[in-house]
Amino acid sequence: MKDNNLFLESLSRESRSALLRLCVEVDLPLRKVLYEPGIVPPYAYFMTSGIASVVAMMENGGMAEVGLIGREGVVGSFHLLGPAKVSTSCFIQLEATALRIRFADLVSCFRENEETRERVLEFVQEQAVSLSQLAGCNRLHDNEERLARWLLMAQDRARRTTVTLIAGLLQRRGLIKYQRGRVKILDRAELEAASCDCYQITKELYSRLYSRPVETVEVGAEIVGAVAEKAALAVGNGSGVAGKSGHKGRAGSAKSGDGRRAAAKKVSTSSKG
Repeated sequence: MKDNNLFLESLSRESRSALLRLCVEVDLPLRKVLYEPGIVPPYAYFMTSGIASVVAMMENGGMAEVGLIGREGVVGSFHLLGPAKVSTSCFIQLEATALRIRFADLVSCFRENEETRERVLEFVQEQAVSLSQLAGCNRLHDNEERLARWLLMAQDRARRTTVTLIAGLLQRRGLIKYQRGRVKILDRAELEAASCDCYQITKELYSRLYSRPVETVEVGAEIVGAVAEKAALAVGNGSGVAGKSGHKGRAGSAKSGDGRRAAAKKVSTSSKG
């Protein structure tokens, strides 16, 4: 299996190798469940082909898709962020392959390797922003627009011309071909025109994923920290605000006051003489 997961490819050789040593290549058949609601999964997955669908489950048995993960992502990344129970489930929507890693091993890498942690957080942010957009899409846009958007998102991630899905209206418009449970995209440009604006928003998020070097993030944080420290010192020197810089400001003011009093005393003594 070729290592073509975009998350792994975004890492330095050292960070990528550290993860790959812990991974096993696996095939993921259609409908394979990767994690269930409220349960920390035993494994996480770096997808290398196919699509995993993230869905929200309701008590009455209904479900709504709230995310797609393809070769750009890490299935199980939300579980890394803290102790809150993840209420969604995830299963294979389009037959896939992946690099499987024990979740406990991924947790260790996430905590110990800053580069891995930054990239995981970047992917989670992209997923969270996309989820917000799709929530509005599912509520406000009609079925045809949403189906066009889904097909485009699926093709972006799967890198295939065919995806498994039941469809109807778009075939009559000549945008797709549907036969025996398979959909083939015939006219991508027209399909984009038929989609809602949510596709372009999520497409931009997807295309920018991992595009910024991690070093830029780290240097930016250092610069912000330095500016904040200088600003705090300036405020402290000017107004005696409480805090470390404020203490320095008061100390400086006290020394200046002592100097002025000493000078005044000296002038007074001289005039008496």
